[in-house]
Amino acid sequence: MDELIFWIAIALAIDLVAGDPRWMPHPVRLIGKAAVALEGALTRRFGRGRLPGACLTALVVGGAYLAAWAMLFTAGQIDGRLAAGLSVYFLYASLAARDLDRHGSKVFRALKEKNIQDARRRLALIVGRDTAHLGEKEMVRATVESVAEGTVDGVLSPLFFAALGGPPLAMAYKAANTLDSMLGHRSEEYLKFGWAAARLDDALNFVPARLARLLYPAAAFVCGLSPAECWRISVRDGGKSPSPNAAISEAALAGALGIQVGGTNLYRGVPEARPHLGDMLREPEPGDIRRAVLWLYASTALGFVFFSGMRTFLLLIF
Repeated sequence: MDELIFWIAIALAIDLVAGDPRWMPHPVRLIGKAAVALEGALTRRFGRGRLPGACLTALVVGGAYLAAWAMLFTAGQIDGRLAAGLSVYFLYASLAARDLDRHGSKVFRALKEKNIQDARRRLALIVGRDTAHLGEKEMVRATVESVAEGTVDGVLSPLFFAALGGPPLAMAYKAANTLDSMLGHRSEEYLKFGWAAARLDDALNFVPARLARLLYPAAAFVCGLSPAECWRISVRDGGKSPSPNAAISEAALAGALGIQVGGTNLYRGVPEARPHLGDMLREPEPGDIRRAVLWLYASTALGFVFFSGMRTFLLLIF
């Protein structure tokens, strides 16, 4: 087995068992702090246009890659085992399957207990929309959408870039994705300044999102859902969203579950209409969250096998 594939397997196993303990130092938190500091410095001097935002994006993403590479190189000069351990840590830090499960499951449990206020509070931690007035069905829809999008952003794309370029490239992707969540808003404040971060995240996820589409029907089959509808809806509705990538996963999961997602959401009191994805064969219900999480794990396992095979194939031909 290729050494990097072995490291990815260990990192994935750690993520599935431990998730992201809040007490543990995490590169994403350091990336976030660096982005906040740079944003303040750049905007004070150069304003909130596209160029300062692009400079911030280049500095943070490039810095994440170079920092990971330099640390691994230095560790390798000291002891190969230290470099291997650090590689596993960086790869583990790029993955978020268990965290997606934890957040989604907390919403599920609150809904099962009919604790609507707690469900709204839990949901607000993982989505940007207003949750204060959402009912059960809308909260299920929002959670399913979040799990679907996170399947690519938090798991499959990191696995793809890890297989291509190891821990430094995985950390660079994680930095780009973190910046998109921080700056890639359509608000007046970030419309220009966050443009580069949003476009870079779209570009980086473009290929992984489409490779993932090939895996989703198999994941649906493993979970006892509908692989045929998963594929059909992902092809039919996967291009409807303003984002070039998010709708692929959301449509695939909606088709597999037989529900409809999308529609109008409120963001800071302002309604934003999004295309409906999927056919409403039935109303969403809390159990769909658990089924979505199972689909996430099935997609994760298939993604690891697929991208490991991709790396092995590339090593054979190059």
